[in-house]
Amino acid sequence: MYSLVHLSDISCPPPEFIRTAARAGYDAVSLRTIPMNLEGEIPFDIAKDKELLKQTKQALDETGIIFNDTENAVIRDGLDVKEYEPALEAAAELGVKFLLSGIWSTEYNYVLEKYAELCDLAAQYDMRVSIEPVTWSCMPDVATAARLIKESGRENVGLVIDVLHYYRSRNDMDVLQGLPREWFNYAHLCDCVAEIPTDNETLVHDGRAERLYPGEGAIPIKEIIDQIPWVVRGVEVPHMKRLGELGLEEHARRALQAAKRVMGEE
Repeated sequence: MYSLVHLSDISCPPPEFIRTAARAGYDAVSLRTIPMNLEGEIPFDIAKDKELLKQTKQALDETGIIFNDTENAVIRDGLDVKEYEPALEAAAELGVKFLLSGIWSTEYNYVLEKYAELCDLAAQYDMRVSIEPVTWSCMPDVATAARLIKESGRENVGLVIDVLHYYRSRNDMDVLQGLPREWFNYAHLCDCVAEIPTDNETLVHDGRAERLYPGEGAIPIKEIIDQIPWVVRGVEVPHMKRLGELGLEEHARRALQAAKRVMGEE
């Protein structure tokens, strides 16, 4: 199953994004319904905007698209985990089972405590909380994320492998071996050039605005995903130039075709 990830066009409202994903051939979507308050980001807070929640549900019902996962419940300094409860309740109403979390605090014991609290909250809505190691975050590597998940002692946990971060954080190819199967439910697919930038500014720019289609770069995508072949393949290809030239539907369609070719499915 292939899902279109919202960062591919983070400015697109969820109902339109869902319908576009359906026309482009996807089975599911990942939506950012928990605003991160980043510069240039348009918040689509379905918990506060009841009309948006209603329209999002209508789009899902009309298209048959699955709302696979929502993001991003970040763990940051000074976090009160309960602030995420309205967002979880709204997402659960739309059938979401997976919640993505990023780590933006350097205090490991604090992060461990808050992650466990977030898992406990999510469990009330029958959701798993999946950590995504991000190259420029406070938790860039899979090994540390796996340690956090194990030490949380919770069962509704998860680990999202974004192949861009997996490659650029220089994870060993065998780091996934031996980790519990149930941790892996979806992954993010894209590509990038072979050279790994050393400055955060370039890492962030590439990750948010210039990802390549799968197969265009140096990431061993199939080798990575073949270790967890059951996962939903989330296609995450923010590329401002292509988006402007092609529009979201054609951009998403080409990305999906490229992902399937890389995975040997087309």
